[in-house]
Amino acid sequence: MDTVKLRNGVEMPILGYGVYQISPSECKRCVKDAISAGYRLIDTAQAYGNEQNVGNAIRNCGVPREELFIVTKVWISNAGYERAKASIDESLRKLQTDYIDLLLIHQPFSDYYGTWRAMEEAYKAGKLRAIGVSNFYPDRFIDLAEFSEIPPMVNQVETHVFNQQIEAQKIMEQYDTHIMAWGPFAEGRNNFFGNETLIAVGAKYNKSAAQTALRYLIQRDVIVIPKSIHKERMEQNINVFDFTLSKEDMQRIRHLDLGQSLFFSHYDPQTVKWLCNYGKSK
Repeated sequence: MDTVKLRNGVEMPILGYGVYQISPSECKRCVKDAISAGYRLIDTAQAYGNEQNVGNAIRNCGVPREELFIVTKVWISNAGYERAKASIDESLRKLQTDYIDLLLIHQPFSDYYGTWRAMEEAYKAGKLRAIGVSNFYPDRFIDLAEFSEIPPMVNQVETHVFNQQIEAQKIMEQYDTHIMAWGPFAEGRNNFFGNETLIAVGAKYNKSAAQTALRYLIQRDVIVIPKSIHKERMEQNINVFDFTLSKEDMQRIRHLDLGQSLFFSHYDPQTVKWLCNYGKSK
């Protein structure tokens, strides 16, 4: 498995397994299947409601804890120093581990500065190996990076061939922050799996549209966390390290970029209001 080196020297797998929208009843089986297929990075979150199931899976998967890289996220309802501090300990308990490899602030709302202080403290105490953020657009990302003792090491944002985050990635690199993609398959939107360019490029390498899209992001040093509940698809998604896209093919895929979200915008007042209210209730 290829890795990226975070600012503090921690090695993080560049490809992992995401458990967003995987039901608690299926999560343990899916995570164990992913680990048996070769995944070592598992991405979950407090808001997903399946941290406990991820913990059960990693505890019984047969792979030593130190070989796994576990990511979770602090939800809006746990924002602020005291709540975030308590939630970190709760996540550790649910995940059944002494440390979390990477902890992210899930959304840039409520008292994320207080949350960040709690995370910096937990990082210094050895509870966290790395800290970062999620869904922080360039404006809020720069704000936090400029006024924190420890700038974010990772920023997980919507990133796929239709929303490639080219400029945002350049800004992150100025702070030695790695970009991590959620939704690398755009959840199938915009006819993702039937895209003619991805299919044509993939055919040259005997790869699927999905594998081609993942390889494109990986060659841009984007950390990816594809999700599937089917083991055969998990195996296909991780089988992307035996080929390299040419410069010409990279450029063909580059032209697919629409430069905007296929889901929502944090600049839209109604979206922000909905997320904030959802964060209060969950």
